Amino acid sequence: MATTIPGSLVNKTKKFFMGMPAPTGYVPGVGRGATGFTTRSDIGPARDPTELPEAGPVGPSPQGSSSAPLAKRARDNDDADGEDLNEANYDEFSGYSGSLFAKDPYDQEDEDADRIYNEVDDRLDERHKDRREKKYKELVEKFHKERPKIQQGFSDLKRQLAEVTEDEWQAIPEVGDMRNKAKRNARAEKFTPVPDSIIAMNMNYGQMNTSIDANSGMTTPFSSGFMSVMGGGKSGIMTPGWKTGIQSTSNDLDLVKIGQARNKIMDMQLTQVSDSVTGQTVVDPKGYLTDLQSIIPQMGGDLQDIKKARMLLKSVRETNPRHPPAWVASAVLEEQAGKLQTARNLIMEGCEKIKNSEELWLHAIRLHPADVGKAIVANAVRSCPQSVRLWCKASDLEQDIKDKKKVLRKALEQIPSSVKLWKAAVELEDPEDARILLTRAVECCSSSTEMWLALARLETYDNARKVLNKARVHIPTDRHIWLTAARLEETRGQKGMVDKIVSKALNSLRTNQVEINRDQWLKDAIDAENAKCPITCQAIIRNVIGLGVEDEDKRTTWLSDAENFEKENAFTCVRAVYAVALKEFPRKKSVWDAAINFEREHGSLEDHEAILLKACETVPEVENYWLMLAKLRFINKRIDEARQTLKDAQSKHDHQSEKMWLAATKIEIETDQFDRARALFAEAREKAPSARVWMKNARFEWCLGNLDEAKKLCQECIERYDNFYKIYLVLGQVLEQMHDVPGARLAYTSGIRKCHGVIPLWILLVRLEESVGQVVKARVDLEKARLRNPKNEDLWLESVRFEQRVGCPEMAKERMSRALQECEGSGKLWAEAIWMEGPHGRRAKSIDALKKCEHNPHVLIAAARLFWSERKIKKARDWFQKAVNLDPDNGDAFANFLAFEQIHGKDEDRKAVTKKCISSEPRYGDLWQAIAKDPANWRKSTEEILLLTTNKISVPT
Repeated sequence: MATTIPGSLVNKTKKFFMGMPAPTGYVPGVGRGATGFTTRSDIGPARDPTELPEAGPVGPSPQGSSSAPLAKRARDNDDADGEDLNEANYDEFSGYSGSLFAKDPYDQEDEDADRIYNEVDDRLDERHKDRREKKYKELVEKFHKERPKIQQGFSDLKRQLAEVTEDEWQAIPEVGDMRNKAKRNARAEKFTPVPDSIIAMNMNYGQMNTSIDANSGMTTPFSSGFMSVMGGGKSGIMTPGWKTGIQSTSNDLDLVKIGQARNKIMDMQLTQVSDSVTGQTVVDPKGYLTDLQSIIPQMGGDLQDIKKARMLLKSVRETNPRHPPAWVASAVLEEQAGKLQTARNLIMEGCEKIKNSEELWLHAIRLHPADVGKAIVANAVRSCPQSVRLWCKASDLEQDIKDKKKVLRKALEQIPSSVKLWKAAVELEDPEDARILLTRAVECCSSSTEMWLALARLETYDNARKVLNKARVHIPTDRHIWLTAARLEETRGQKGMVDKIVSKALNSLRTNQVEINRDQWLKDAIDAENAKCPITCQAIIRNVIGLGVEDEDKRTTWLSDAENFEKENAFTCVRAVYAVALKEFPRKKSVWDAAINFEREHGSLEDHEAILLKACETVPEVENYWLMLAKLRFINKRIDEARQTLKDAQSKHDHQSEKMWLAATKIEIETDQFDRARALFAEAREKAPSARVWMKNARFEWCLGNLDEAKKLCQECIERYDNFYKIYLVLGQVLEQMHDVPGARLAYTSGIRKCHGVIPLWILLVRLEESVGQVVKARVDLEKARLRNPKNEDLWLESVRFEQRVGCPEMAKERMSRALQECEGSGKLWAEAIWMEGPHGRRAKSIDALKKCEHNPHVLIAAARLFWSERKIKKARDWFQKAVNLDPDNGDAFANFLAFEQIHGKDEDRKAVTKKCISSEPRYGDLWQAIAKDPANWRKSTEEILLLTTNKISVPT
């Protein structure tokens, strides 16, 4: 019979959570340690769910399914068509696998369509280019204003650094790591006690134990302990590290010594603390370093080395007791170890065993005090009577001069041939006694040149000649005896004998087969000059200068010798060399130029004038020597002599020299003799007509204010010499001053047509158009000039400055960029580009300029002014000095240098710059030429023009 279960019972046995949804955040299996993971089927294909699937083929699938998955059908289609429909190959415009029409042929129509579309795009882009660039520039400027660079944010503070005084700079503290300073200081005061094991281990370090253990224990590396009793004693075979049965040995810890060591360490620490009580020290500052030096290191390693060395040296001494270095080394070892008495005992023992050793006696004397040393040296000279060093040491130990003399005389009795002893004895004597000693010395040491020469110096003139003659007999191969004889004759006024002695010396030395070294004799000439014997110096050079020199090399070799003598400040030797060279090459202009330059720099006024007179007499056809002589006399206010010099020069050149006429007119102009100058110009135009004479005459009238006469002279010159560009420059400027703008324009354009490639004419034409307000025409002329004269730095520089003058800074920057591309090695353009940058970009631009043209004076000046603006005074002065040394003909460099020194230099610095500028007589420089060629400054000196130019220099900021 079937049993029926009530439904209520079924409901009661069912779990309450069955069929209910899982709570939020529930992960199955987490409770028993399982971890969940995600598969590709969980996340689906990498497609946008909003994207529509491509239509697949209708019909049953190959597997028999009526509807295959969409992704699979797409892959099948891709494989079938050979296309890659990956998302990485998708383009928003072209789609998958390139263009939509990639499979179609690309014909002429497609090419024309693409070209037209590109032209349309370019045209549209061009229309909006200016607006887009302007907007971009505004965005960049706005961005830089909102987020400036760190260096721009501190620019105002950097400018304030210029006002910081030197004391404030020195007061700035050094940067250091201040973190956890208190903790570090506290940690530094902590002391850690030394463990007993370390003290015990180092207690016997470096010592050797020679005692035998009473237990007679033998230790073996067996793994078990074994002990036996032999003869009532303990004889144990013990294993290291075995915990049982270990017997007591000598290496056990000594607690008494450990306590003593700990007390010693504690005492040292207390002593250190007591030295700094209340900030005061108890250390003697004077004797502290001396005490430190007296401490001898007692480290274990050093002691071991000393012990080993002592044993080795002892073995050497015992093996060979007659070996002096062993005794010396043993004594030195003990001395270094601090055992001075042991060292003395050892060295004395060695002296007793080896009495004839000079080295042992000297060390024995050194190790003992002076009073004991005298006794030792007495025994030493008895044992080694032929030792010069011992006799000299005996003399040094004596304090009284008389005792020293006695010792040296005894020494000379033993060693009469010692030059060293004779010299020491002579030095202690008076001149008269020294002469007597030297008389004996040359007999004993007849081969010593030094003794003969010393005796000759102490003798009278007649006796000195005899002494030197004897010396030549005994020593025929020494040149110093001959040279001393030549000096002797010169000091006695026998100047005619000097040359004969030097010549005879050379012959005698050659006879005795002595090699004549030219360099040694030239050094002897320098020595003779230093000894105030110029005649001997000149005689040596006359006889030696040509030795070993080929005829074709004489001129270059002698000029090189003169330069070397000049470096040694041996001016007498230099004049002697030039005298020989001028005698050998009287028609060589290079030799005359070198001699004249030397006298101008190092000689007196009389010497300079004498060499110029000699040059004019020897080579009268050289115009420069006449002009230099006339200028020298004119500078020294000898006007009549200067005029006469030029007249003599004209007679030598048949009045055909243009330079002579112009020099004569300049003398009359400088002396305010204008009528005479005008007459000389007229005579010069007749007898020596040239374009330069006409131009100088026109400029003379222009400076005097006779503009009509200057214009007439210029026109006459153009009729005769129409290809002389400077006359067009003068004519144009004269007409500008007469306010004849069309005439000036015609003059410049005519000069440009007649004289091709003359840049100053183009520049003056542009400035003329600018001055009358024709800015466009001036810009056109500049373009035309640059086309006709490509890669010209002056025209590009004028273009940049022109745009700056007319108020177009953007155009100026564009011109500068093009200029640097076309003339990348131009120092003028780079110098201008540096100061066109802002304050933050000048340093980088100057670095680029120095890379392109490192040794250009314009770049050096710009860099020096940059350092000046940054208040780097020393660097600025160095760079200004480099600029004036590199190009002393640049007047702008001197003007900038002087302007700098007027603010930051001393009075002597300003004088040095002015002096160098006057001696260099610069002629170039944009600012310098503008002021020097101004008719208002036509009679000003170089110093006055320098001051005017300096006043135009502004302080860089």
